[in-house]
This record gives sequence, C-alpha cells and structure tokens, in this order.
Amino acid sequence: MGTVLGADIAADEFLALLKAFAGQDATAVRHAPEPVNRPMIRQFAEAMGDENPVYLDEDAARSTGRRGIVAPPAMLSTWLMVGYKAHRAALEQGPPDSPMTRLLALLSEAGFTGVVATDDEHEYVRELEVGDRLSMATVIEDVSPRKRTGLGDGHFITTLRTYTDQHGEIVARQRFRILRFAPRTANTSPIGLRPKPFILRDNEFWFEAARDRRLVIQCCTDCGALRHPPSPACPQCRSFQWHEAPSAGRGTVHSYVTSHHPKAPGFDYPLTVVLVDLDEGTRLVADFAGESDVRIGTRVEIEWIEYDPELVLPRFRAVEENA
Repeated sequence: MGTVLGADIAADEFLALLKAFAGQDATAVRHAPEPVNRPMIRQFAEAMGDENPVYLDEDAARSTGRRGIVAPPAMLSTWLMVGYKAHRAALEQGPPDSPMTRLLALLSEAGFTGVVATDDEHEYVRELEVGDRLSMATVIEDVSPRKRTGLGDGHFITTLRTYTDQHGEIVARQRFRILRFAPRTANTSPIGLRPKPFILRDNEFWFEAARDRRLVIQCCTDCGALRHPPSPACPQCRSFQWHEAPSAGRGTVHSYVTSHHPKAPGFDYPLTVVLVDLDEGTRLVADFAGESDVRIGTRVEIEWIEYDPELVLPRFRAVEENA
C-alpha cells in the first residue's frame, strides 16, 4: 500500500478498495446492557436541565396520550454505552476484527490518520418507553472520493445505524459521518489554520458579536430566559422572539479537560478547554490560557483571540477572586 504522497497505487484503484466496504456491516450488532429505565432518564434530564414533564411525571405523560414517561430522544446512543470497566477491558484487548477496523486500517496505512466527526443526523420513528431493550446495527453506507478540506485531504465515511426494540421494530436511525484526513503538518500549523466553526442562521449573530470583541447571550424576549448555545426557540416558553443580552465575560470553571492527543492542525497542545458558568447564568465552552492554572471553581474572565480577520473567538484566563 502506498502513502498519500507519491502513492504506489493509483487513486482510482485505492478508491475502489474503499468503495468495496460500502454495504457491509461495520461491526457486530450491539445490544443495550440495560433496558430503558426511569433512573437513567431522570439522571439524564437533570444533567441536561430538561424539565419536560413527559420525561419525569407519569401522570403528565399520560395526559398527553402517552402510556407513561418516555426517554428524551437525545438519549438514543446512551442506552448502548458500556460501563467503565468494560470500556477499559475493550481498550486493552484492542478492537475486534470487522469491516470498519479494516477500512480504518487501510486509510491509516495510506496516511489518512486524522479523524473528525462532521455530521450526525437522527430520524426518530417512535419514542422510547420504559422497558424497551435496544439493539443497534451499523452499516458502512458510503466512502467518498478523496476530498480537499481545511484539515487536509481525506475521505468521508458515512455509516447508518439502525436502532430496533426487543420486537425487532425500528425505533430510530442515525446517519453518522466522519472525515479521515492526512494532516498537513504535525503540530506545526499556524494558528490561522484553525478549522472554521459552523455558522448558521441561528448562531450568526453570536460570531458577528465575537468579531467585535463582544460576548452576548441569546435572551428570550417573552420570558427573559437566557440560553446558549443559540437556538431558534426558547426551551422554557417556546417563543421564537429573542434579543441579544451583553455578558461581562466573567464566570467560574464548572468543568475542564486537557487534551494531549490526537493533535489536530491549528491548535496548541496540551489544549485545555473549559466549561464556564457565566455570572449571567449560562454556560460557555472555550479554550483556557494556562493549563496549570485551571481547577474546578477557578474564577475566570474572557479575552479575545483573532485567528484570522474573519474568526475571533473567546478564551478564558484565571483571575484573582478580588480582581
């Protein structure tokens, strides 16, 4: 197998090898270790701050015509997750042989070692009820021709995950796409090569304010609730009316993670990312300046980093309590 640069195999031959995986089962069918249950629904709803009564209150759920409480759609993949012990054991044993592992190995051998998720589309056929037992079958739906991206040349892999219940009936489908790319350089990319964020109609105002070094929060005009990330409707009162509310850019670290690998172009490593409870009452994810200075509860304030003339993003740094 040749490498990406100066490959010994023709591009069309390599693509044919990749395309041969389309239609194959990516991995073995996975079965949920536990049925859909009330405790996990409650814990998920509390963690996400989702107070929809159909997830928590039997009477409220039945009043809507449901047979009982249902699981939030966003929990779909949660039911297939294994515990920490099983996860560690799987890492030690290594991935089992499957069409997906062989496809990824083929790409890695050809120099496409970087990976990033690009798309995640869900289709819900019905709501999950307490007692449902899920299974998930994953098929490699497509492998794209070689594409040029901001991260580097690569191939998009699209998988289709089909979720079924204990009766074999389809409850949901998930189309998941990743990009396996050849990094242009190893940890030497200039800061301006940082990937551009996805700017949509709903969040465009936020990035425009950031270019002016202003931190703003979306505020519901009808009920006054603040929300971030931006969304078209208020999760509290369902209103579509909103306006910008200014933020002072100060808050407290709620959680953080320091990433050492894999090293994506355009980022400095080790890369510390913080989840900040802003003083105004919402949370914001951003880079942190100074890996050793961060702790849960650290007081922080915002600073702005210009990656290029069109991309200005916030970063937080630690401040003294009385600053």
